[in-house]
This record gives sequence, C-alpha cells and structure tokens, in this order.
Amino acid sequence: MHGRICPWHWVALAFCFLVGTTSGCRIAKPTAYPTPAQVGLNTRDLIDPDAQEEAEELTPSKQLASAAERLRKERQLKLSEQSQNEGGATAKQPDRNILCLSGGGSYGAYTAGFLIGWSERGDRPYFDVVTGISTGALIAPLVFLGPKYDKQLKQLYTTVETKDIYKAHWLWGLFDESYADTSPLAGRINAFVSATVMQDLAAAHRSGRRLYIGTTEEEGKQFVIWDIGAIAERNGPGDRELIVKVMLASSAAPGYFPAVPIDIEVDGVRHTERHVDGGVSQALFFRPPYVAPEDRSNVAARDLAGAKVYVIVAGKLYADPEVIRPWSLNSAGKNVSTLIYAQGRGDLQRLYTICLLTGMDYFVSAIPAEYEMTASSADFTPVAMTALFEEGRRVVASTKPWRTLPPGIGTGESTLARQGPKLTYRPRGPLLPITGPKGVIIPPQFPITTRDGINSVSPEPIIK
Repeated sequence: MHGRICPWHWVALAFCFLVGTTSGCRIAKPTAYPTPAQVGLNTRDLIDPDAQEEAEELTPSKQLASAAERLRKERQLKLSEQSQNEGGATAKQPDRNILCLSGGGSYGAYTAGFLIGWSERGDRPYFDVVTGISTGALIAPLVFLGPKYDKQLKQLYTTVETKDIYKAHWLWGLFDESYADTSPLAGRINAFVSATVMQDLAAAHRSGRRLYIGTTEEEGKQFVIWDIGAIAERNGPGDRELIVKVMLASSAAPGYFPAVPIDIEVDGVRHTERHVDGGVSQALFFRPPYVAPEDRSNVAARDLAGAKVYVIVAGKLYADPEVIRPWSLNSAGKNVSTLIYAQGRGDLQRLYTICLLTGMDYFVSAIPAEYEMTASSADFTPVAMTALFEEGRRVVASTKPWRTLPPGIGTGESTLARQGPKLTYRPRGPLLPITGPKGVIIPPQFPITTRDGINSVSPEPIIK
C-alpha cells in the first residue's frame, strides 16, 4: 500500500513500554539547526546550481523525450510499410486496450474517481486486459466488468470507513502475525463475488478478455499472477472462494494485515501457501492481450504495436515531504514508504521501456503533485476519500488527463546533484504544507532573497 505508514510510531512506543527498554526507541538529540522540513522547505527545491546544471546537461530530459517519440513513430511507419508490402494494403490491428492498476490503500479513491469520470466522459473502453495489485486488485474486477459496476465502485471508495476494512489490535499485534483483523474486508469481497459476478467474469474470459491479480507468496518471496477469469470459468468446488482469497491476499500488507492461506496441491500432495500484498513484489504489472493458441505462430497476431497501455497510480509519483521524529521503528516505517514510491517509479520506467520497444502507446495518471493530501493511505475516511474521488473525476475531465513520459522526465523530477552543502532555493514543483509530528501542519516557506542573490530562510526552528 502506498503512502505514509501512520501506525508505526505507536507500535514503537508500545514496544518500548512493554519490553521495558528504550534502547531501540531512543529519541535522537536535536540537530544544531532546523531541518528543511521543519521550516517548511522541500528538499526537492534546494539546489546546488553548478552540480544540477551539469547533471541535467549530461542527461537532458527533453532530448530523451524527443528521441523516444521518434523511435515510436519510426516503428509504426516500419510496421505500416511491412503490412503494405505483404498484403498490398495496410492491415490494421484491432484496438487493444490494457489497464494496469497500482496499489495505494485508501488512495484508490483517486483511481475509482478517474475511472468513473472516464465512463461519464463516454469513451472508456472495455479493456482487453486489466491487472491489479492491492487496492487495484479490489478495483480491477469492477472496471473489468464495465460501467454497470461503477455504482459499486463509487460506494466502495466514498462511503466506507476504516472499521469497514479492518479492525486494529495494536497490543495484540505485538504477539501475533499482524496488527489488524481484515474480516470486515473479507466479508465485503465475499459479498461482491456473487454467482452473477462469476458468470460475468467467465463470459468475459471466454470472449478473450483477461483479468489478472497479483499476490506475493510470503515464504517463497515470489510474485504470483492469478488468472481470475479462468478460475471463474472453471467454477469448480472452492473456485469462488479462491477468488475471494486472492483479492484479499493482494490487499494484505504484511505485518499490518494477516497473510491469507491458500491451499495448493503439488503432485498429489497438499500444502498451504501464505499469500500477501502483491505490492511487496511489484507496484504494478503488465500482461499482453490474449492470443488464441492457433494464432500464436502468426507474428502479426502477436505484434503489440498500436496497443494502448493505461496505468492509473493510486498515489503520487513522488512522496510529499514530512518531518520525521527520529524514533527507530518510526524512521524505519517512513523509509519503507519511500522505498515503495521508488519501486513504483521503477515499475513505470520499466513499462515505458517495454512500450517503447514494442510500439505500444503509454499513458499514466497519478494523483497530481499539487494535490494536498489530508490522510494516510491506511486511513479510510469518507471525507478524505470523497475528495480524492472527485480529484480523479476532475483530472480525467481535464485537457491533459495523461502523461506519456515516465517519472524522472517531467519538470522538477531530475535527481538532485550536489558538489557540496552550499545550496540555493529554486522552486521545482508545487508549494504544499508539510506534515509534522502529531498532525502539526507547517506552511510552506518562501525564502528571502538577499541583495547578492543568495536565498535564505529564518534560522529559527518551527518545531523543536
């Protein structure tokens, strides 16, 4: 699940009191000066001009973007000429649309709003392939089956509360495998996967469309992709329950939510695997459209050129800054969150490369950087989720609902480069409030420009 991992600092405190030691939870000594976040500055905007200029000249984003577009057009032209030479006329591939949905907890409200707004716009396709992880695994079946399930999608991401998803048991969790009981979510998934839904999934699968959900087998540490339509079409004993388990497992953040046991049979011998959040392995994943076995030797039938890959990220591409109180477990949790964001960007960059090499068109939407987040991805509150839902609807109705380049190419997304500690302030993105401990909100600070052009801020710390 993307976003800030809010419960960790409470877990750390409880651990300290229960064990009776502060050796692992000692609060670090205050720094000599305030950190940038403590005075409302985003490190993204603190630049070493010489080092940054050199780095960006050596890896010019505009040149990379134009080269990528040139390669895409050259491939399309080559394929068109090849088709004309072979058949005397251009053979047009049918429209193929693939949708990839990321994890993100309650931030899935943005994804839901975007998809429903797309339906309202009137041009949302029936996707040939839908893939989902974590919160995306809950959304994927609903969008795969089409707009007739939009009402249920909206209800799921605008009316539910945390208690409808899980029950937290912090002290119990110190001695058990997780800190939350997900039986409320399991009940909701079980109610959704009805006989009608099974029939609809099976019919879509028979038509050649595919729905995939990703989980992680916890002990083997392997990413597993489940073909949900194939399970629904088989519809044997236990298959409906298997789909429920897969959807629940894909949303089970390990340590926070319990693993989901799934029974398997290996050469006649039964075993039980432990499946958790697919986001542990990948933030999102891609699968190509289905090709019938009798057509798989046909190069043209398997060619992906012209297919459209849409990715909706339930979160921002880059995490917002926040003040971190230096407790050991709290710091660990926040840095895991940073790692998750980086993994998501890496998956998007890898998918962009696949699209570039195969001639597929690449479209990505994520929560805009300028959107002010008001809750953690682990908090399911109708007010915050409804606001995110409406933001998704707003974005898809805008003139530029998609970005067509991977993370790292956009304005202000280049990696910071430094030759030393003397920096200057150069805004490279939106100015947003910064979250401090205990919900304290620190307003963004505008540096004071001195006569010699050097930017500075008040040295007085806002949070001590």
